[in-house]
Amino acid sequence: MPAWTTPDPVALHARAQPGRLACVDLASGRRWTYAALDDAIQRAVAVLESHGIGQGQRIASLARNSADLVILQQAAMRLGAIFVPVNWRLAAVERQVILADCGPSLLVHDADLDIAAPPGCAPVAVARFAAAVEAAAPAPRRPLPEADRPSIILYTSGTSGRPKGVIVTEANAFATAVNFGVVGRVSHDSIVLCDAPMFHVIGLITNLRPVLLKGGTVLISSGFDAGVTNRRLADPNLGVTHYFCVPQMAKMLREHASFAPALWTSLKALFTGGAPNPAADVLWWLQQGVLMADGYGMTETGTVLCVPPQADRIAGKAGSAGLPAPSVSLRIVDDAGNDVAPGDTGEIWLAGPNVTPGYWNRPDETASAFSGDGWFRTGDMARRDEDGFVTLVDRRKDMFISGGENVFPAEVETALLAHPDITEAAVIGVADARWGEVGRAFVVLRPGRALDSEALISHCAAHIARYKVPKEFRLMETLPRTASGKVQKHVLRGLA
Repeated sequence: MPAWTTPDPVALHARAQPGRLACVDLASGRRWTYAALDDAIQRAVAVLESHGIGQGQRIASLARNSADLVILQQAAMRLGAIFVPVNWRLAAVERQVILADCGPSLLVHDADLDIAAPPGCAPVAVARFAAAVEAAAPAPRRPLPEADRPSIILYTSGTSGRPKGVIVTEANAFATAVNFGVVGRVSHDSIVLCDAPMFHVIGLITNLRPVLLKGGTVLISSGFDAGVTNRRLADPNLGVTHYFCVPQMAKMLREHASFAPALWTSLKALFTGGAPNPAADVLWWLQQGVLMADGYGMTETGTVLCVPPQADRIAGKAGSAGLPAPSVSLRIVDDAGNDVAPGDTGEIWLAGPNVTPGYWNRPDETASAFSGDGWFRTGDMARRDEDGFVTLVDRRKDMFISGGENVFPAEVETALLAHPDITEAAVIGVADARWGEVGRAFVVLRPGRALDSEALISHCAAHIARYKVPKEFRLMETLPRTASGKVQKHVLRGLA
């Protein structure tokens, strides 16, 4: 049986609807119809071939969002090369570790970044690459590579402090396009604003692939700015229908002086993921007339869960991460790998075409990530209700045991965030002579508020069991977070 070749929706739409707007680079104002985007990608193939890039070779990028990165990735896809976007916010030494791990032949970078290309890697500035694409003749079209080959390597955001290169095949990316396209109700008329970083799965895949698959329009922003994004969501000339962000970005939108959700008349829903989203926040957005459809996914799996973007389901299931996407097989299991009953807590195991084949250069970690019969072990604890909606409880590794009882920090953090003085909270378990482990809470307070540990203890005790209440509170100006908004608890443990 012939292997499944890589899907290429841009090439399809270039013929089916050549004049339809496919992509806008908001920083420069450049615009591409589907015919123009397809042609630019094929010219980028020629540029990559002139650099000697072929199948299996890595192309790294160290650059802010731009349509040029979309063109670069799609050209790499058509060649069978592997695109590796690197977090440009990392320290130079952190970047070098990633570049050494993936071994790129070409590094496309922003001119203002301090870069040091590894041996055997040619550096080229994004602007220079874009000029070369503009000047090149399109490369001859060749058969597309197999869909199950590595196409992208996304380095995990490092909540544990050690990034790993997650292999994403085009079959994986296509499954995510279908999954989010269905649960997010992306259509031919959708206009997606992308300002999540394109070194992250949300920016590079979830924001781009569903809308390009359906033949809609993607607006590429160079990066997130709360004031600018608020204005864009309210701009009728842009007509944004879908916006995906992490909860921290949503928080910044609502706290900005330009926040005016009544003007977001074209927006179908505000999709969130990447970090826990308290039910109170989801309901607050609903009161503003904005459907906040929370979800769950991973770099290793793309979109997994999403609450349907309809008011009645959001109101009734606030705090849930939603229902499994169509190609996702999901189990919630106990320590022995047996399925738990509805309402009970267990670990999420996943299977499906959206799931990564493994980690780059990490065979042992790849093997340990899967069960003996092929299920991907997420390490995330959750429970499922009678309607099939899944609620995240916490990371398995973050759970601690106090006096013989399991404590999931996310549950404690939700209780803390219900306090009017607290804007951010993170809880870790620390050793205790009497109880084995107890909670230590790191909190960020609203301006002008003072830390009152006794008041916080009383507040928590009214919401959660006494053994779950933190024994110590530490005031922070801000919590250490990854680019995707996840709290870096290994940093907090270092402080502890």
